[in-house]
Amino acid sequence: MPSDKISAATRRYVATRAKNYCEYCQCPENVGTQSFAVEHIKPRKAGGESIVENLAWSCFGCNSHKHTKTVAIDPTTNSQVSLFNPRQQNWEDHFYWNDDFTLMIGKTDIGRATIESLLLNREGIVNLRRLLILANLHPPIL
Repeated sequence: MPSDKISAATRRYVATRAKNYCEYCQCPENVGTQSFAVEHIKPRKAGGESIVENLAWSCFGCNSHKHTKTVAIDPTTNSQVSLFNPRQQNWEDHFYWNDDFTLMIGKTDIGRATIESLLLNREGIVNLRRLLILANLHPPIL
């Protein structure tokens, strides 16, 4: 059985590729209160491999809320759709910021379902975005 351990080099690559931002909520790692993790987009339990094409950089909150999910319900259509895949999809195609840049808004069924399922507008993140805006550090340049 292959090892599930992600090498330090792979961790660095995944973090660098994401510009050290969570690939889901877009929060920067350097202001996070908990460590970031290499997240399996397709979970290992579902046959996902520990290869860079299946890995995303994720804050603890998003990683915990995603866990082994790959699909969620779009709150607008009540249909089950795939969650946002940062390796295969562009953030700008599925999300945008509200007028004051504190809330992520879903453009598509995938965006809306991902926001709801991963709680991408949870209170702590919205408060962090407000502070980052005051410091001219938000929104991130994608």
